Amino acid sequence: IAPGSAGNLLQSHPDDPNLWSAWNIDSYYRDTVRDLAEAESVTLVDQGPLLASVRVERAFGASRIVQHLDLAAESAQVTVRTDIDWQERDTVLKAAWPLDVHAERESAEIQFGHVQRPTHENTSWDAARFELWAHRWVHVGERRWGAALLTDSTYGHDIRRDTRADGGTTTTVRLSLLRSPHSPDPQADRGRHSFSYALVAGAGIEDAIAGGYALNLPLRPAPVSAAALVSVEPGDIVVESVKLADDRGGDVVVRLYEACGGAVRAARLTAGFELAAAYDCDLLEQPGAQAAVSEDGAVALKFRPFQIRTLRLRPTMPPSQGETR
Repeated sequence: IAPGSAGNLLQSHPDDPNLWSAWNIDSYYRDTVRDLAEAESVTLVDQGPLLASVRVERAFGASRIVQHLDLAAESAQVTVRTDIDWQERDTVLKAAWPLDVHAERESAEIQFGHVQRPTHENTSWDAARFELWAHRWVHVGERRWGAALLTDSTYGHDIRRDTRADGGTTTTVRLSLLRSPHSPDPQADRGRHSFSYALVAGAGIEDAIAGGYALNLPLRPAPVSAAALVSVEPGDIVVESVKLADDRGGDVVVRLYEACGGAVRAARLTAGFELAAAYDCDLLEQPGAQAAVSEDGAVALKFRPFQIRTLRLRPTMPPSQGETR
């Protein structure tokens, strides 16, 4: 967090665009802002040793917000669990994170990769990007130092870069949490909402990717003896989905992609079952070229930047439907 600033600063703006209330957001909304810095109560509800959690309750307008700020032992991630009874109209709610990072651009997740955008407004088309979108994470960074904001359900944000009096740079990322358009549904977005977002300090792109998946797909209990169905190295390669082949032949279909934007010349995929063969396949799961399988059962793979590959893995003995479930 930048010196003299506070993270997770909730801010509200009037939000009444000239046209199409539910679809548009006009740049002049930024001219009026209200910082929601006052709290009705701040309570330490858990103080370790594995978890520290602070409960913050706020009220503004006709709405109430309860947030839990969670920090796990030896973790660089602060998670904000939010429950809100939202009753505003023509208002947008933001969560501002002023970061002590000199970032000339942001990286924002899209499906099977990410895009980069400048943090400045040097041109008219830069200025027109006053509201941006991302899927599960936004990353800003400088050499060997950065931060990532993760989200499980809020996909809009804005970003700006400012020079401080001490000569340092503050890059502020603001998540767009809620709106309340009046048309075509005058009750749009009103009611109770629950969502989470998180800040990961000292994060690289690979940390943002892993954190985004972890926040959106939390761990589920499994037997201790259970082995990973599929694993892959290095961490630049992400396993997006694993399923049985639709033709019920017993093969396992795996979709994976290069997520960091660089070529990977020597990736290895290993399965939790003995492999007879592995094939690249198309979206209809029809096998194509056969991939090389080493003596230890690993599949050797190469990836171009952001390349998506779908593999069809053939077990030595196809598992039954019951075992697969």
